[in-house]
Amino acid sequence: MTVAISSTCPGLYCGRIITNGSVEGECGVCPRGERANLQKICERCTKSPELYDWLYLGFMAMLPLVLHWFFIEWYSGKKSSSALLQHLIAMLECSVSAVFTLLVTEPVGNFSIRSCGVQMLSDWYTMLYNPSPDYINTVHCTQEAVYPLYTIVLIYYAFCLVLMMLLRPLLVKKIACGLGKSDRFKSIYAALYFFPILTVLQAVGGGLLYYAFPYLMLVLSLVTLAVYMSASEIQSFKNLLAKKKRLVVLFSHWLLHAYGIISISRLDKLEQDLPLLALVPGPALFYIATAKFTEPSRILSEAGNGH
Repeated sequence: MTVAISSTCPGLYCGRIITNGSVEGECGVCPRGERANLQKICERCTKSPELYDWLYLGFMAMLPLVLHWFFIEWYSGKKSSSALLQHLIAMLECSVSAVFTLLVTEPVGNFSIRSCGVQMLSDWYTMLYNPSPDYINTVHCTQEAVYPLYTIVLIYYAFCLVLMMLLRPLLVKKIACGLGKSDRFKSIYAALYFFPILTVLQAVGGGLLYYAFPYLMLVLSLVTLAVYMSASEIQSFKNLLAKKKRLVVLFSHWLLHAYGIISISRLDKLEQDLPLLALVPGPALFYIATAKFTEPSRILSEAGNGH
């Protein structure tokens, strides 16, 4: 009887609420943390996030940190020796924000979270699937079907922004003595621009990013590594080892390569997927190898132009 009544719910995400063991009310939106099952009954989500879900959350958590580091480096340049301290402060802000976000997410006070899981792309955009059974009245069933993957990122960004505004201005004022007063806070001003952009990106393109982030990470990390090595004129292993900063950048990109490969493979078959990590140093080694061959031709061309 229950199935017969609940099966009349239209749409993909509408359902009825169970109260005291019986189905009550009309079809509508399920409470937060619940999702309509195949019988169109709102069911509490009790799953644990899959590895891919955690990797997605890790990617979204890394975005503000990487942008913080980029703008700190961009505006500090060679004028200040405090860039390293600012990098550490940014990492501290993001780390503490991640801890707070996990603690306030159900179950509250634990580092574990419960999830509804992701079944298809439309789960991220339930507002586009509100049914109109009579083509006149719309049944509003907009909900977070991917709970908590959608809102947990927004909560994390809010914590990052609040902690940055509380900690960074006071600390930067003391440690960034090598910069002028106008340049000292430019990395903070930049964050005030990119945090709203990241929020809109998650709100509008969260579902697309969920499926595309491993490939975006690989492509962007390869492009940025090539640009950095070209701008730094790294054409041999000797040039690469000349500065510790270059090694830090190189290993950071290698970690991103490995993260992207793991995200794509999901480590479903360890014996087949783990050897793929041997490809991580490949792009850097290939760049240095090709640079050795292109360097003599460049010198000859410059010499010819000089004559």
